[in-house]
Amino acid sequence: MITQKNSFQDYLIILWIATRLGFTSFGGPIAHLGYFHEEYVRRKKWLDEKAYADLVALCQFLPGPASSQVGIGIGIIRGGVLGGILAFLGFTLPSVIVLILFALALHQFSFYDASFIQGLKIVAVAVVAHAIIGMGAKLTPDLSRKAIAILAVVSMLVWQTTMTQVVIILVSALIGIVFFQQQEKKEETITIHLTLSKKMAIICISLFFLLLIILPLVNQASDWQWLAMFDSFYRSGALVFGGGHVVLPLLEQEFVPAGWMTEQEFLAGYGAAQAVPGPLFTFAAYLGTIIAGIPGGLLATFAIFLPAFLLIIGTLPFWNALRQIPSIRGALISVNAAVVGLLIAAFYQPIWTSTITETKDFILAVILFSLLAFWKLPSWIIVIIGLIGGILLPYLPI
Repeated sequence: MITQKNSFQDYLIILWIATRLGFTSFGGPIAHLGYFHEEYVRRKKWLDEKAYADLVALCQFLPGPASSQVGIGIGIIRGGVLGGILAFLGFTLPSVIVLILFALALHQFSFYDASFIQGLKIVAVAVVAHAIIGMGAKLTPDLSRKAIAILAVVSMLVWQTTMTQVVIILVSALIGIVFFQQQEKKEETITIHLTLSKKMAIICISLFFLLLIILPLVNQASDWQWLAMFDSFYRSGALVFGGGHVVLPLLEQEFVPAGWMTEQEFLAGYGAAQAVPGPLFTFAAYLGTIIAGIPGGLLATFAIFLPAFLLIIGTLPFWNALRQIPSIRGALISVNAAVVGLLIAAFYQPIWTSTITETKDFILAVILFSLLAFWKLPSWIIVIIGLIGGILLPYLPI
């Protein structure tokens, strides 16, 4: 991997490969990691197997969009901070552009009641249900972790606030530190060589926490809409564990009860986000555009991904030592179990309760889920079938 100064051509290659992945990486974060492995490890050999596994482990530990952070990390390892920025832009912009255009069209033509929108919402039901099953099998393999997930579900549904999710994550981390320190086996330490300085890392970590603390305080003392948007999207990106699907309850609690948008607008965009490649966090581009047009979409995208940048730059130089601390590993085990519970709560409210209102809605959801889970069809095909199914729903004699 490159540790010397990069040429202009090196940066173009980083941008080109990331952009190609941004146009073709369907299927969610786990699929993205597979695409990255194929491209960066097998084909380009920018990292070896062990270094890639180590980077994935770091990004799974951090809050934020894990697959995007892996892509940013690879860009940083290959070409420094500029390489990370180019890798992020290439992987993210294709879906950002599509979702901004979708939001503009939805707003311009006001087709919120169109039947294909219901189809997109049912796609969201199938996709999140599939994510719950996959994550649950991996992250809650024993009764103790299942209990943590159940408590997270109950807590989130009884106290449906943004702060509840933060408290659940913090309490779960404490439980993990106490009870799960010895549960995960120590892995071989793999050293990732970086040109990134520890001074820059400390600055980025400090900025991450400073923004997390200062933005809500300044927002409370101001009535500036742009600051309120930036604060909401930044906190959502900074406090979510488990990837794109888990950011749903945070974003929903931030924008629907506050009247920024209707629940129907929110879920229509969430369904559309399943149709595009790249990270699900680009859903923020849709939300920002609904609220404040194209500038809002760009601001929302920057704000929700900024924590991912600050965290990956801030932790990469220290990860080799950090990951050997038993309490860190134990906290991660417990937080991952709680994430499953948060996802189940989001699946019930608002996805299920506002989407599956008739028998024919449930029938289409079962068909889409089966095609995704059992027939292993790609998510973009599921979206097309969902759109067609949504158009046909009003004509079914049920």
